[in-house]
Amino acid sequence: MTDKQTHQDQETIDFGFQQVKRQEKESMVANVFHSVAAKYDLMNDVMSMGIHRIWKRFTIDCSGVRAGQKVLDLAGGTGDLTAKFSRLVGESGEVVLADINNSMLKVGRDKLRDKGIVGNVSYVQANAEALPFPDDHFDCITIAFGLRNVTDKDAALRSMFRVLKPGGRLLVLEFSKPVVAPLSKVYDAYSFHVLPKMGQLIVNDPDSYRYLAESIRMHPDQETLKGMMEQAGFEQTSYHNLTGGIVALHRGFKF
Repeated sequence: MTDKQTHQDQETIDFGFQQVKRQEKESMVANVFHSVAAKYDLMNDVMSMGIHRIWKRFTIDCSGVRAGQKVLDLAGGTGDLTAKFSRLVGESGEVVLADINNSMLKVGRDKLRDKGIVGNVSYVQANAEALPFPDDHFDCITIAFGLRNVTDKDAALRSMFRVLKPGGRLLVLEFSKPVVAPLSKVYDAYSFHVLPKMGQLIVNDPDSYRYLAESIRMHPDQETLKGMMEQAGFEQTSYHNLTGGIVALHRGFKF
């Protein structure tokens, strides 16, 4: 074992508000999503009062995806974005739904096949930090509500940059920092008191939704994430606050 590996093994990293060993975070996040996968879509609708569908539609509208292109829906979970991209790219295009969690991937695959979406979509279990795709492969990459769960976000952004074609774009849709103080207080009360109770009632798992609220608070704010994308090589980076900054859509290009 090298000194670098030993150092990494001894490092700790956030898992919500806890500090855990770096090598343990991936499996701990996996357990969260194994637990909630079956009712993930239902919880999204309940938690956001359906607003997550508007956020995702805005992401699609900003993607610039056209017929014949290749799209990677990373941390794509139950396939909401993949379903829409499948129609946009058409028979001559390709959409890859990738997720590190096989439970989420299975739910997404079953849901899309039930909708008759089969021809231009493939499914890959993949770690965002080391994507198993060739260089310069995709016209567009999206990662929606997944980056905050990645252990090494910088490595993931570099990996996304590598597999994106020159001229391609990355879209990161993620919970962020509210920009209005009164909204922030209401949001905190909702996140830490209401969400775990919803988790208890709907999926019998309050801890996973407590982690959700904590992981959002530990995620980089809008400007910090923009800087991280630039460090990974992305240019013309920008972000758009949605619902007062509760969510932000970051965009960056590879030239």
